Amino acid sequence: MRPGAAASRGGTGSRAAGEERALTSVAAGGRFEGEEPGDTPRLWHVTLSVSGKEAPLPEVRRALEQLAHDHPFLLTSRYAVDHAEIRYWEEARDLHDAAAVALRLWGEHRQTAGLPPWEIVGLEVIDRATYHQRIAEGYGPPPASPVGVHPF
Repeated sequence: MRPGAAASRGGTGSRAAGEERALTSVAAGGRFEGEEPGDTPRLWHVTLSVSGKEAPLPEVRRALEQLAHDHPFLLTSRYAVDHAEIRYWEEARDLHDAAAVALRLWGEHRQTAGLPPWEIVGLEVIDRATYHQRIAEGYGPPPASPVGVHPF
């Protein structure tokens, strides 16, 4: 390994310390040339928690509804005057890519959806099998039902 490089957790290649990882879109079931079957996109259940200064409830609801309209992959959002939780499924090659997309979601859509200037205070990304195992064992949040934007 060259000085200043860190091996990626995926076991392929390396990148310099502080170098951003490039995110690449792949069609469902598609593969990159030379890629192993384990490198194909998988589904990840994402829970993003945000909080900050109080904002009027109708404005928070409208902003979350706009975000859901702009990005129909969102399953459910719960909100209060000073915090919200967004749950959805993300298709990504690995946990790193799914988490990177989730960490950008709030900031990238703050202006277009009119989201409050809250910060991300929590992120959980788990694979589909873990999500279903938790549900079957009675742990974790119940399946997102009803789908949509709801108060806590």
